[in-house]
Amino acid sequence: MVTAKGPSQRQLRAGELIRHALADIFMRGETGDPELERLAVSVHEVQVSPDLKIATAFVRTLVQGADDKALKAIDRNKKYIRGLLARKVDLRFMPEVRYRIDTALDYASKIDELLHRPEVARDLKHED
Repeated sequence: MVTAKGPSQRQLRAGELIRHALADIFMRGETGDPELERLAVSVHEVQVSPDLKIATAFVRTLVQGADDKALKAIDRNKKYIRGLLARKVDLRFMPEVRYRIDTALDYASKIDELLHRPEVARDLKHED
């Protein structure tokens, strides 16, 4: 029997430490990049690899349709942001941080839209 094992406590703790620090850096505009400040980047989740060497930060902007611009701006400042993180996060080794667009909200709204279609609502009503 194969069981799916989730992230360890160390991974979860490291992910939360990095998420809080990244959110603080973006919120306070510590990157010094006016474009990142204008785009208002928020960090939704950080997943850390089992060996704690790679962290994937899932980000979104508050500006509609500007997620790709934010990723490019973050990529330009990646090394500087990592240096800021290293000072804020109490980890023995600072993982390499990779940035991805958080699509969870898009997926949830798509599912919600599907569930509210008349034909789906009709089918759901028949099951009651």
